Amino acid sequence: MKRIQALAFAALFVLTSTAALASSHREAPLIKEDPTADNTDVYAFRSPDAPDTVTIIANFIPLEEPSNGPNFYSFSDSALYEIHIDNNGDAREDITYQFRFRTDVRDNSTFLYNTGPVLTLDSANLNVRQFYTVNRVTGDRRSSPGTSLGSTFQVAPANIGPKSTPSYPALANAAVFNLPNNGGKVFAGPRDDSFFVDIAGIVDLLTLRPIQQLHAVPPMASSAPGVDGLRGYNVHTIAIQVPIASLVNGSVPTAPTASNAVIGVWSTTSRSRVTVLSGGNLLRQTIGGTTQVSRLGSPLINEVVLSLAFKDIFNSSEPRGDNALFTTNEAFRNRVLDPETAKLMKALYGLDVPPAPRNDLVQVFLTGVPGATMPPNVTPAEMLRLNVAVPVTASPNRLGVIAGDLGGFPNGRRLADDVVDISLRVVAGVLVQGYNKQPNNMLTDGVDANEVPFLSTFPYAALPWQGFESRPHNNAGTTTP
Repeated sequence: MKRIQALAFAALFVLTSTAALASSHREAPLIKEDPTADNTDVYAFRSPDAPDTVTIIANFIPLEEPSNGPNFYSFSDSALYEIHIDNNGDAREDITYQFRFRTDVRDNSTFLYNTGPVLTLDSANLNVRQFYTVNRVTGDRRSSPGTSLGSTFQVAPANIGPKSTPSYPALANAAVFNLPNNGGKVFAGPRDDSFFVDIAGIVDLLTLRPIQQLHAVPPMASSAPGVDGLRGYNVHTIAIQVPIASLVNGSVPTAPTASNAVIGVWSTTSRSRVTVLSGGNLLRQTIGGTTQVSRLGSPLINEVVLSLAFKDIFNSSEPRGDNALFTTNEAFRNRVLDPETAKLMKALYGLDVPPAPRNDLVQVFLTGVPGATMPPNVTPAEMLRLNVAVPVTASPNRLGVIAGDLGGFPNGRRLADDVVDISLRVVAGVLVQGYNKQPNNMLTDGVDANEVPFLSTFPYAALPWQGFESRPHNNAGTTTP
């Protein structure tokens, strides 16, 4: 049975991994001009230390250089950040968690972010503070006001340096708050960017440094280890940990084949339709409501699979419209049936990859896999799907399902899942009969793990890099507060 489940889950890779060559950092023309609204990654997994809960993490603001003060990175006060859950497969949000932020400045007469050491969140020395509200909406988020879960949660401050934030781990831990009525936990603030990838190599015509000498066409002069392009950079994280019982449709499923075992997860950012600049002050208008500017579910779909023609469209669209776009737009459909990444592998490395059309990709692109990540009566849509009845893996494997670890990507996504190596190998055809061979099943970008360990407790993402010690890409850098 476990072998059958592994094969079913593995089939899902055939499509999702065509995208996984870089995460959603600066993925579309419009959103690259609005980094505070740019959703870089979404993770969803059963919490390893609290397996009766699910943790969902949404990261924003790509490539934060930790020393960029005195106006350190922050969430946007004029954006609506949302995490959506579809628990019945109809491609519509059944549960939405909404987050709005506000910035409070104690003293406008100084340029300083803090006026002395900050030891606690309520320290008088913390001059610039952010607070946020959490709202839970059941059903259509546009037609229901939802239920407030709190309005005074505080964002963890920047990790500035040894004089300003001398005890940063304790300070960040104080920014983990309990939601009311045993509803779980929430955190918002800067963290180390959890994604790891050789971005520079990937965007340089899919250069895979560890294998280029042997397999590039023509052969390259030498091979080298991969370079983590996100090493030393931070993001801003919104994380929630909530009971499985509060997310599923019905009672908590105990078997992966249960009709309500699969939930779909995605995150969006929206802004007011009208914004007016006047006298140097940003006046937020709500005329006409909000418009969605960023969307992210499964990693890398918008970054690599979609062409420039569809990137902004995807960011402004909702999952319920995905199937219509796929079935009516030939150019969009061909991005899946004839993936561009496979063409690059063949042209640059001479790899023997499965030929187009990749009809095996169509079903899993929008529906999930029967018996694994497909809900009954599913409406085709792109999102990160998690089977909440699959047990937490005692010894996780970074390659997830293709290595027999059913608790990993693409069954949700854990922080340590190496979606790049998984996807490189799958798009090369390792799941198609006759293509699970070298070098197809050895492809790697050479970056197998995050530069620092993840935490064993919520919010799991590593502490943010310190501004004073900031050395992006430099091995001598440190996250020690």
